[in-house]
Amino acid sequence: MTTAGPALLQVRDLRVHFPVRDARAWPWSPARALKALDGVSFDLHAGQTLGVVGESGCGKSTLARALLNVHPATSGSIRWRGQEMLGAPPAQWATLRRHMQMVFQDPLASLNPRMTVAQIIAEPLRVHRPELGTNEVMAKVRRMMDRVGLAARQMNRFPHAFSGGQCQRIGIARALILEPQLVVCDEPVSALDLSIQAQIINLLQELQRELGLALIFIAHDLAVVRHISQRVMVMYLGRTMELADCAPLYAAAQHPYTQALLSAIPLPDPAVERHKTLQLLQGDLPSPLDPPTGCVFRTRCPKAHSACALQSPALLRQANGTEVACHLVMDLHAA
Repeated sequence: MTTAGPALLQVRDLRVHFPVRDARAWPWSPARALKALDGVSFDLHAGQTLGVVGESGCGKSTLARALLNVHPATSGSIRWRGQEMLGAPPAQWATLRRHMQMVFQDPLASLNPRMTVAQIIAEPLRVHRPELGTNEVMAKVRRMMDRVGLAARQMNRFPHAFSGGQCQRIGIARALILEPQLVVCDEPVSALDLSIQAQIINLLQELQRELGLALIFIAHDLAVVRHISQRVMVMYLGRTMELADCAPLYAAAQHPYTQALLSAIPLPDPAVERHKTLQLLQGDLPSPLDPPTGCVFRTRCPKAHSACALQSPALLRQANGTEVACHLVMDLHAA
């Protein structure tokens, strides 16, 4: 993991709020704010993988899209190599997208069914490198297909002729054809079988080592995130609950939400699995239209106390570099 020197990507207090109008309200009634992302901060260095985990609806995909300005952020800061991108003109974002690419969750739905594999992979070059001739573009496409484990003879086929794993390889090839420095992977293996998941994860790791990529890897599966990530960010209802290096987080998670997620990871030893203690969460994820006061996790937290309803805990850095947003952890360090 490379952390020397300035960060490749710096995100500070990033918020994405969507205005929502109640169909039953008066036309002049103000819209309510759906807080999909509500103050997320992190740094990412070259060659590093940041895993992002949390339940559905916690803001993971919104974060991915906000980083590439697909969903423009409401406020905060996105700095790429020290240059502020929030509020930048479209031309500046277009230039940045040569360096930041994305791999999507549904491999088949993310590919145009009317384009061949060669056309799909070549499309970023057509957009961002118009000076390249057809022969040079096709040469790059062939090399990239070989790099991700696809045969050059398949380049004139359409996406429906490929399996889910092969479609995801096509998506990865499309993301890497511009030789970006950062790839955002939005649950890239969740729609695949377990054996195919392992192949795609191993492929991403090989490409990362070969190309020096930084990755943001979004997933539900904490076992997968542990395998690929150096740092892990745990999100809940648009906010960061815990941000830590992989080893200390999995060995001794501090936030009750992280502890509950880790307790749900299945263990390979049946005897140990049968006797482990599950930390089950009660109730459902609250609506981001009407989040709880204070700590957003308090309505489901088994350790919540009166202070949790009064004030939202700040994300504080501990001595080992772990950052936790929890009143209990704050109280322990204050004692």
